[in-house]
Amino acid sequence: MTSFWSYWTSIISLGVIFGCVWLLYATRKSQTSDTETEQKMGHSFDGIEEYDNPLPKWWFHMFMATVVFGLAYYFLYPGLGNYKGYLDWTSTGHWEQEIKEANEKYEPIFTALAAKPVEELAKDAEAMKIGQRLFANNCSLCHGSTGRGALGFPNLTDNNWLYGGDAATIKETITHGRTGQMPAKGLNPAMNKADVSNLTHYLLSFSDRTDDIKAAKKGSQMFQTACAACHGADAKGNKAAGAPDLTDNVWLYGSTAAKINQTITFGRAGMMPAQKDMLDENKIHVLTAYVYSLSNK
Repeated sequence: MTSFWSYWTSIISLGVIFGCVWLLYATRKSQTSDTETEQKMGHSFDGIEEYDNPLPKWWFHMFMATVVFGLAYYFLYPGLGNYKGYLDWTSTGHWEQEIKEANEKYEPIFTALAAKPVEELAKDAEAMKIGQRLFANNCSLCHGSTGRGALGFPNLTDNNWLYGGDAATIKETITHGRTGQMPAKGLNPAMNKADVSNLTHYLLSFSDRTDDIKAAKKGSQMFQTACAACHGADAKGNKAAGAPDLTDNVWLYGSTAAKINQTITFGRAGMMPAQKDMLDENKIHVLTAYVYSLSNK
């Protein structure tokens, strides 16, 4: 925050507090009596007349107590521009302290679980309850609470893996993340709309969803020049490159002709963030076991 905005917010914050104090004393001074009287203000509403009596002392003292509390808060904690507060408290520091305490408390549990192989751990019901919570906190936003994915986010329960579904590969994926990139029109940027349409029919033919055999045949030729380098000549994909199998009718971005056409025309880019900066090795091991269990029930 710049010095200008620091002073500006501080002046407003303190001005509100001292302004309320001034208003309180100003109204008390304007009263003609400092004790309860029968003197009235001279106006009424619905037959109710206002007496010229001072504020109750308990109300006045409580109001002043809130003023003192507010000033003490601004002195101890950050609230006045760039002033960090006498206690030097920050929400980040508080969060880090809670994380530290939680790690000290639960790390022995995760250490014991990490000693077991992923395949064995995946069969431990109690351990999987812990893994499910890790998944809910770190993965469910994209993959859904049940791991079934969404448009652009893989289903983790169906045994169709872009990079492989064995324990070691899953752990590698979770730890370091993945970055997927399909270029627009594959390796043939000169592809026109007719070529894209033919290629779409070819891909649909793997699931018997095209009635234009002639277009599909032309598309097969285009596939070899534009797509086979990544997806393989048989279109069954390449896990080393994260290129999906195009013959199993499992589509990450939609299976309709329009969606496939869009994918070919404009390409796709996907990124799964690495979890190594968020979770330690033991937690990643437990999370790996949970994800592994989703497709190995």
